[in-house]
Amino acid sequence: MQATRAEAEARLIEFTPKMGKAYANGRNYDLGHGAHKSVSRLSPYIRRRLIREAEVVKTALGTHGAVSAEKFIQEVIWRSYFKGWLEMRPAIWRSYVSGLEADMAALDQDRPLSRAYTRAIEGRTGLDCFDHWAHELVETGYLHNHARMWFASIWIFTLRLPWRLGADFFHRHLLDGDAASNTLGWRWVAGLHTRGKFYAAEAWNIAKFTQNRFTPRDVDLAVVTEGLEATEPDGLPPTLPLRRPVAPQTGAKTLLLITDEDCGITGADIAGFDVGAVVGLTQSHLRHASPDVAAFEAEAIRDCANRLGLTAEMVEARDPKLLAQMATRLGAVQIATPYIPQGPLFDWITEARMPLEAANITFAEWCDPWDQRIWPHATAGFFKVKQKIPQLIAALD
Repeated sequence: MQATRAEAEARLIEFTPKMGKAYANGRNYDLGHGAHKSVSRLSPYIRRRLIREAEVVKTALGTHGAVSAEKFIQEVIWRSYFKGWLEMRPAIWRSYVSGLEADMAALDQDRPLSRAYTRAIEGRTGLDCFDHWAHELVETGYLHNHARMWFASIWIFTLRLPWRLGADFFHRHLLDGDAASNTLGWRWVAGLHTRGKFYAAEAWNIAKFTQNRFTPRDVDLAVVTEGLEATEPDGLPPTLPLRRPVAPQTGAKTLLLITDEDCGITGADIAGFDVGAVVGLTQSHLRHASPDVAAFEAEAIRDCANRLGLTAEMVEARDPKLLAQMATRLGAVQIATPYIPQGPLFDWITEARMPLEAANITFAEWCDPWDQRIWPHATAGFFKVKQKIPQLIAALD
């Protein structure tokens, strides 16, 4: 897969005829690698905004109308909903990070757990469907959404492995992986996102929606009667106001920062900035991502810079003093970038803010109108956002 805007546009054009009833009728079928024809495979591009959510939704609307394209539009908005939900509950991300550290430490102390974990990520559990999905994920960087749900459910309830270790496995290998969708998707399956609701993988469902490529027995899968709510007895933290970043100043000497949180920067976005240099900041190592994910990230960043007619100096997000040093050498008074949401890069940027402040350099971000439109509604379950979809898409220009 090429991580370019041109490739994203080509895939959008190719899938556009299927965004209506074909998608609604076929989206739940996982027919295997090379046969994922009823889903768009646009998610790695949307995740990095090589193509924007609003573009995709407007294409679906213009081709099929709101009724026929309803399911497709909802799936695009799910990713935005998850991002907004996590932005208002940053404690959930911090809890995931600390919990994952504890789970990783437990692997060093608990040999049976370590062996079970290794068998799972290497696809050696003996459960054909699960092992196939583990291999497909590692080899291709992709899993069908239905397979992700089955996989997570089997990981949590049948194999009884810590859910954060499974989420981390996904986050390392998914080309479309982001902190919000990945973490909250696993929490949803576990019954932690919407209390009282969990997802149980069932043999008949797997057989039906893989068209009998896999036919596990009922006894192969756990009978699930409750989720993991008891592991979080205090429930969900309260929602916080959305973060309001400092906006960039036009005319100011600027170090432009491109990250894979948004590789859709256009000339209009940076019009009026005195851009002295461009930095492509990579973050894949922060989540110990696979080489394929790292390569996709770097290509997406370079493609963004190339479309702007600029050359990005590629650096890794390691030493928190890095940005301050680069901006100081340039004589820049601000670093400007699209909004950085909750996740590994936001955590690193938080550490980088102190040396930036000491050097009197402003870290400035601009927000995408799509996010500003959807995120304020992501205070509870998806249903609240779903009810607003007619208004949200009517407001698209």
